[in-house]
Order: sequence, then structure tokens, then C-alpha cells
Amino acid sequence: MPRFIDRLLRFGRVLRAAGIDVHPGRMLDVVAALAHVDVAARDEVYHACRALLVHGPDQIPAFDRAFESFWRGRREEGAARRESRSERHETQEAPPGARVDTRAHDRSDAGVLSEDRALKTWSDRAGLAKKDFAACTAEERSRIAAVLAELRWRPGERRTHRWIRGRGPRIDMRRAVASSRRTGGDVTALPRRRRRTRPRPLVLICDISGSMERYSRLLLLFAHAIMVRRPRVEAFVFSTALTRVTHQMRRRRPDAALAALTHAVSGWSGGTRIGASLGSFNRRWARRVLNGGPVVLLISDGWDRGEPEDLRREVARLQRSCHRLVWLNPLIGTENYAPLTRGLRAALPFVDDFLPARTLADVADLAAHLNAMAEA
Repeated sequence: MPRFIDRLLRFGRVLRAAGIDVHPGRMLDVVAALAHVDVAARDEVYHACRALLVHGPDQIPAFDRAFESFWRGRREEGAARRESRSERHETQEAPPGARVDTRAHDRSDAGVLSEDRALKTWSDRAGLAKKDFAACTAEERSRIAAVLAELRWRPGERRTHRWIRGRGPRIDMRRAVASSRRTGGDVTALPRRRRRTRPRPLVLICDISGSMERYSRLLLLFAHAIMVRRPRVEAFVFSTALTRVTHQMRRRRPDAALAALTHAVSGWSGGTRIGASLGSFNRRWARRVLNGGPVVLLISDGWDRGEPEDLRREVARLQRSCHRLVWLNPLIGTENYAPLTRGLRAALPFVDDFLPARTLADVADLAAHLNAMAEA
């Protein structure tokens, strides 16, 4: 079931890319509805999803195309698993010198290679791509840090109010008049101008409470990898209180950055007050660091001791102040997990993307997702 849930979340992202407004709260309704139908029956899944995710008849063609791709991928995945089991069985039964058909292996290898392109080929062969961060050894953490340092992060650019030379929608009259002096006042060309663009900022807000202890160190390495590559990144951590750690995370070496952060932050691995911490961010820091329409990455498992209404209000305010709010949760993909805590259920309607952050493959998918937003 977790694999199906993961594919269902990807289906939601495909629908959003197709122009259908699918927010995380509606996806929770789909997960609850699918518990009452036969998920192996295509028609039952189709009608349950369409009833909850389609808002009008004009969206049905786009939904049908996305669903067909989703269901075809699921069929091909099941077929590949069956062929792989059959292949292993034939290999065990074949006598010495017998010839074994390797086409199933070829198909499987093609799928592996497609994942490798998203996450540096060697990392999958080293067995790290799908390994839970919570189960990694110290040696594996250092190798993961090396992989994270190689990922490319391009959350897009924003248009400023300033106009510069370039192929744009406006005519540059000042340049046209200036150039006409050389031709006796005749305008022979109409130069254009365009809006200046700047890289979109990133803001990272990471939960370091006790419930996140198994994941927080590696997720901070992930934050450090972004910060050393991008100029406009702000970093904050919180448990019961919020602390700005941008200066500490700017250290070139990851171990030095984490050591400086440990000394700067009190209450490490303590309780969790997400709503209160986000409230502190909104009141004290939002005006300073949310300029330029940044993408905000909120990294937390969602366990909160505060009131759900406080978390709902602060997440809604944060989402209104940024270009896009992405909640990364390391529990997505673990066995039997569903975002059913009161705080998460209150906050998710105001989250643009609710994504896993449990393995290297998840982080690579996040990088691809941000890069795709930049190209859209």
C-alpha cells in the first residue's frame, strides 16, 4: 500500500501540472475513499478519483490522460515484477549450459537507469538511493553528503520591475530616438526591452525536535548542500523555539556547519511547537527574508504539541507570503503512514506540495520537481 500511496501522490502532481487544482487536503480524501473500493479494479479507482479531483466537465479530458498514464505505469510495474520473478525461477531451474532469456533483465535495467539519471548513477549501485536516512551509518552519511553536493537546485527566476535590453513585449523608445539621430530623424529599427530576472530565493525551515532526531542531521546536510550552491538562501531551525542559522550553515564543510549549528541552537531534540515557531517566523523574519517571492521548504514530521488552529493560521499566513510552500515530511513512504494528526489535517489545505524526504531518491525527486517548476 505505501508504494501505491507514493504513486498516488505523484498522480496528484501530474494533475496539478495539467492545470487541475489538486490540494493536499483533497488527496487525503482520495486516500480515505480508496480504502472502501477495490484498488485492483481500474474502474472503481477511476470513478473514486474523478469524483473527488475533477471540478468541471472541461477538466475530464486532462484527467483521463493523466489517469491512463498513471494506470499504465502501475500495470507495467506489476508486469515487470512478474517477469522478474519468472526470470529468477527459470534461472534456478535451467540446467548447466542452458540459454536463459534476458529480456526481462533488460527491461528492468532500463527502469533502473531512468532513476539513476535523477540521482547520479553511482549512488543507486552503492545501495544508498532507497535507504531510509534513519538507518544510515556514519560512513553512509558522509557518502550521502557527497551526493547531495552534486545535485542541481533551480527553483526558478522572478521578474523584477526593472526593464533592460532584450527581446521583450515593450518598445524601447529612448533607444529608438537615440539611434534615429544617426539617420536624420528616421526611425529604422524598433529596439525592444524586457523585464530583468533574478534567481528566486529559497527559505529552509527545519524541525529538529525529538521526533525528528533520526532524520534531522541528514536533512540539515541536505539544507547545507543547497546553501553552498545558491546565493540567496535563508535557514531556520525549530523545536519549541525558532532560531536563524543562516550564518552557521554557510560554512564550507558540512561537519563544521553542523558543529556551529549545534552550539548556536538550544533545545535540540526537545518538544515540538510548529505553530508557535512559524508564528515567530511570520512576525519577526517574514518581512526580511520573504522578499522576492521565495520558495519555502518546511521540513517536519508534523507532530505538534500546539493547537491545530494556531498551526493552520500560521501556515496559511506563510503560504500567502511566499511564491510556493513545500512541506517535506520524512514519514511519507513509511509503512502504514497517513497524515492524520490534527495539526497536519488543519495545515495541509494551505500547503502547495506535500512531499517525502526520507531517502536520497526523495531528495532527487524534490530537485527535479523544483527544476520543473522553474521551466514551467
